[in-house]
Amino acid sequence: MTGALRRIWGLVYRHLALYRRSWPRLVELAYWPVLQMCIWGFVTEFMIRQSGWAAAASGVLIGAVLLWEVCLRSQMGFAISFLEEVWSRNLGNLFVAPIRPWELVGGLVAMSILRMLAGIVPAILLAWALYRFDILAIGPALPLFFANLMAMGWAVALAVTAMVLRYGAGAEALAWSVLFGLAPLSAVFYPVAVLPPWLQPVALAIPATHVFEGMRAALLEGRFAAGNLACAAALNLAWLGAAGALFTAVFRTARRKGLLLNVGE
Repeated sequence: MTGALRRIWGLVYRHLALYRRSWPRLVELAYWPVLQMCIWGFVTEFMIRQSGWAAAASGVLIGAVLLWEVCLRSQMGFAISFLEEVWSRNLGNLFVAPIRPWELVGGLVAMSILRMLAGIVPAILLAWALYRFDILAIGPALPLFFANLMAMGWAVALAVTAMVLRYGAGAEALAWSVLFGLAPLSAVFYPVAVLPPWLQPVALAIPATHVFEGMRAALLEGRFAAGNLACAAALNLAWLGAAGALFTAVFRTARRKGLLLNVGE
């Protein structure tokens, strides 16, 4: 186990070294969360001035933006760290070394957490400084919301990684597009009840939907939505299991066909 942890740390250090010597990479980590926070924060300020209801629920929109960034940055951090290996043609070299697939995944998860924190912490501070929104107002469920959103991001990223292994550069666009495609169904900025009845079962099969329903319950009703959290956790287990099985099957195929050496071509 000690050897596995050292190899995971080696993978993480390899990516940290890139950020140490590249200020544009560091700026990019915080750029999009801060930009989103500014845009939606000022929209919220406008709504507060125009509507009494919006004044009562002013934190919901900002809270939704911050929590969605947790999911998005977790997925992007995982996927882009993997793509860095593809772009530098380092994937074959990694598996010449005694790196196991689960150790690669462990390193990507660790980098995902670090990249997510580097992006989301400035946005949280900006939300408090500009709009006096304290994310801790969500209550004791906040760490569980974060954990479930990160887990969903990892599940999506693991599936995207499998597609890149199988189809190469043609699948790289999925790293930027898949989660954005799920956003309208994830009830980020509005409740599930707003969706057409035939779409609601689809939305309820997405873990993030239950997190955002729980967030609204916490901010608008002061209620700890244990049922929503339980549903999100159960769905995340299913999503991670399916993504892990897909990744394992594709990795075996890639290794057998020699795709690990030319996955970027």
